[in-house]
Amino acid sequence: MTDLATKPSVDDVDGVTPDDGAPTAPLSGPSPSDTVPGEPAYQWAPAEPAPRKRRTGLWIGLGAGAAAIALVASSLVLIAPGTSVAGVGVGFMTQGAAADAIDAQLADTTIVLAGAGGEAEVTGADLGASVDSAALAEEAFATYPMWNVTQWFPQPVEAEVAIDAEAATAALRAAAPAVYVDPVDATIAFDDASESYVVTAGIDGAGIDVEAVRAALQSAFIAGESTVTIDPVTAAVAPETQTYVADATAERLNRALDTVGFYVGSERVVPVDRAVAASWITLGDGPRGTFSVDVDSAAIQSVVDGLPKAVNRDAVNASVITDTDGGVLQTLTAGVEGRELGDTSGIADAFAAQLASADAVYELPVKSTEFTTSATTRRLEVDLGEQRVYFFENGKLVSSSLVASGLPETPTATGSFRIFAKVPMQDMGCFPGAPYCAKDIPWVSYFHGDMAFHGADYLDSFGAPRSHGCVNLPVSVAKQIYDWAPIGTEVWVHN
Repeated sequence: MTDLATKPSVDDVDGVTPDDGAPTAPLSGPSPSDTVPGEPAYQWAPAEPAPRKRRTGLWIGLGAGAAAIALVASSLVLIAPGTSVAGVGVGFMTQGAAADAIDAQLADTTIVLAGAGGEAEVTGADLGASVDSAALAEEAFATYPMWNVTQWFPQPVEAEVAIDAEAATAALRAAAPAVYVDPVDATIAFDDASESYVVTAGIDGAGIDVEAVRAALQSAFIAGESTVTIDPVTAAVAPETQTYVADATAERLNRALDTVGFYVGSERVVPVDRAVAASWITLGDGPRGTFSVDVDSAAIQSVVDGLPKAVNRDAVNASVITDTDGGVLQTLTAGVEGRELGDTSGIADAFAAQLASADAVYELPVKSTEFTTSATTRRLEVDLGEQRVYFFENGKLVSSSLVASGLPETPTATGSFRIFAKVPMQDMGCFPGAPYCAKDIPWVSYFHGDMAFHGADYLDSFGAPRSHGCVNLPVSVAKQIYDWAPIGTEVWVHN
């Protein structure tokens, strides 16, 4: 007998299929209001709600639209299909990805050196190869963007390959050492015989021509070949320190040795021997095939210690002869400034640093003392009436002597003159047609034309006219004038 408290399951009710999605039909039988008292009451299960309509077509449409938008957006940043830079395909790539692909392809491109140590190999990466991949990718996108279908599958973009010469040489040498002959560097040494720096020229070595390798790598890269085999071309390998560098350095050092020393103004007051200066200098290896120059300041200090004795001095006053206008006719004693050397601490280090740059002129710190100048004015006076010559200094008579001037038919000219030439000895009037010939006339001082003061040892007396126009003097007096009266001395001849 059925338990009235138990609800019938759907499976127990006729006309209901559990998996059927359609609404159930009403069951036959009395409604709850028609239930007979005392009979079991049945509770009916509610009808399942109708499922919602599916909108599959709408969702499919939304996905396709988003994909289309994404495709359009990507076409604005991607390179057109079929585009290649040299031999590297960069289609459907962004500029950054294209640049990376270009660099990777170049780095992996391999050069096989046939016959060089059993076909040695080097890669683009070994050679330090590079291209401007960022610029090439930018050019590829700018010229062939994916959104412009008319530019799809274009001609390859060309690329210029560069290599690092030093890295390439090192890689090639490591791969094929048998091909290489070491160069010999140029050297500099001081030669004691010539007291100068001399150069021993450098000698070229031999090795693989780096440019030929670069050209082969360029061709392989553009053609998209991952490997290319070449017969290595041999080229001269210059030494790191070349002859022209050594020549230039030696020339600078030798110019320095020409002037090396300690100076006061333009005067080299303490010259330094060339060999001594060279002993202070040590040449070494400088950067990139140059020479370093080291100077021993301790060795220079021994010279610095002796500078005061060589430099310090008292002033020397000048003495000059002038005319009556103050013009200097002769310097009897040259004036010399006095000087005193200043502080010498630090001179050795400073000169060492200076000499290392081939500047060998060291200016010393000195205090100078001026000299004074004393002037003596000199002139000569010839009184033809008295037949006497007078010597004046600073306007005062200092000496006189009798003379023998020109005869009336060959008189001595009167006027103001200056001594313009001197001859210690000469013949006078000894030429064809001359009225006289006097041999070996001493201490001649010309003051007007062919008229002169001179010695006349052939005369036995003076004080009267006896000459052909010259002022004849005792030999000792003629020499006195020769020595006492410089060129330019004023001469006044009068009656």
